[in-house]
Amino acid sequence: MASIFKKNKNKLNKEGKDSVISSGDLLNETENQTDEDIITELSIHPQWNLSSEQNYVYRFLNNELDPLKPNQISLAGIELRPEKNEVVAIAFVRNSLKKAITFQEVKLLLLDENQETIARHSFDMSVLGELPARSSRPWMFVFPADTVSKKEFSTKDWTIAFELKAKHRLDLAESWEKSLPEAERKNLEKYVEQIDPPREGEVNFLGLQAKKTENGDLNVTILIRNGHDKNVKIEKLPLEIIDASKEVVAKGGFSLDDLEIKANTSKPWTFIFPATMVLKEDIDLSTWSAKPVQ
Repeated sequence: MASIFKKNKNKLNKEGKDSVISSGDLLNETENQTDEDIITELSIHPQWNLSSEQNYVYRFLNNELDPLKPNQISLAGIELRPEKNEVVAIAFVRNSLKKAITFQEVKLLLLDENQETIARHSFDMSVLGELPARSSRPWMFVFPADTVSKKEFSTKDWTIAFELKAKHRLDLAESWEKSLPEAERKNLEKYVEQIDPPREGEVNFLGLQAKKTENGDLNVTILIRNGHDKNVKIEKLPLEIIDASKEVVAKGGFSLDDLEIKANTSKPWTFIFPATMVLKEDIDLSTWSAKPVQ
């Protein structure tokens, strides 16, 4: 176990800030809400073998923490230090519930004194073990080099916080905002909310509407769905349409002029396949799909 006194053995200062999140939002665990202040008792992981000095310091720091309110999970920063290309953050993980809790994989954000991102990383927090009711457990979080986006930062007034993935939502281009009737927009929003979102880090395509025109063109409207936590720009898209017979019925390439799909959103877009790109005369559009050409 790395010591929190690595820089200064006698240091007793808490150098980070506290972040708080609802236990309902993070773990889907809630209790009756009251206005009581909850003091969290120090809990040391059973596998940690600490010296009496380390125990004393952790207890001292824990006693200095502000009380929590019911239904809260908190990360209280103790020390932040760069180690080679990695960044090590030591913090108390705190639980105000009247029951023990366990964590699975969570995404954590490391923020500087201006709330700018230093690093972002997913941690398997099941290794923290069972966190007892109304307790506070010190833990060390190592952010690998490839997760660190800011190389220079202050080790004072930093924050480590849970990052909850925002609910996947609809995002409309300005032209769609102006032209789409309100009722259709609300229906589309509801549809996006009800279907399963794309997997994390995935971009996929979901067909909404397809129609063959009298002149033989094929017009298809597709939801472009971005499961990344960053915006995605699409400049060129080779696309093919598969009808109910599982045959490719249209294929073509489209220049999209830097079409941007915001992080964790779905954007509808209409593609027009001229008759010259339509490969089959009799198309069964009772079911169909769209996919990029590999």
